[in-house]
Amino acid sequence: MRSAKNFVLIGEAGSGKTETALNLALRMAEAEAGPVHFFDMDQTKPLFRARDAAGMEAGGGITFHFQPQYLDAPTVVPGVIERLMDEDSRVLLDVGGGPYGAHMIGQFSHILNRGNTRVLYLVNPYRPWSGRAEDIAVTMTRVTGAARLRRPELVANPNLGPDTTAEEVVAGMERFRRMFPDDRAVFLCALEELCPELEGRVPEPVFPIRLNTLPDWLRDTLGNEDKSQDP
Repeated sequence: MRSAKNFVLIGEAGSGKTETALNLALRMAEAEAGPVHFFDMDQTKPLFRARDAAGMEAGGGITFHFQPQYLDAPTVVPGVIERLMDEDSRVLLDVGGGPYGAHMIGQFSHILNRGNTRVLYLVNPYRPWSGRAEDIAVTMTRVTGAARLRRPELVANPNLGPDTTAEEVVAGMERFRRMFPDDRAVFLCALEELCPELEGRVPEPVFPIRLNTLPDWLRDTLGNEDKSQDP
């Protein structure tokens, strides 16, 4: 993605920032363009966190940085400035949802507003609070204001969870384009198994997503549902 070395993923809670950030990190590691450092800055949720997928670093070439989460006492992950300033490092910041999560990175805005950083705002048009462009604009203003960041680039993530179909992705993108007629998504996210079905059906670049943060109990539930539907 262009010549940027630092990537910041922000957005409303539940928009898909963490899974997108993890997949971007894996793609960067595969490119072998330098060490990849993933900073889990999310102190707002107990589940679906990047730190829970940190075991993938052994074979993925990614170094994870995170701090333990202590109730309502957010802690800043050490080493952020050093890696952001290191020209040889590729850095991803997975930021907590909404303005409260975005406050965590406001102290780094003097670095993140430089030309070597891309700020990506995830939008899932199926989320209850993302049904209107006006609502998204209000939230985006609050999030970028809390983070002290310039206007971000939009990333579309139309999904209804692990069972999302290609038809739902296409319909979600139609909704996204109606809400943002003057703003094109830099790419859209879709489960990797759906990508062949999306060829020729959407004009935006499709970024394949492999789910990394599903807890074991949810994977088992989904697996049992699949088995029950077998003939």
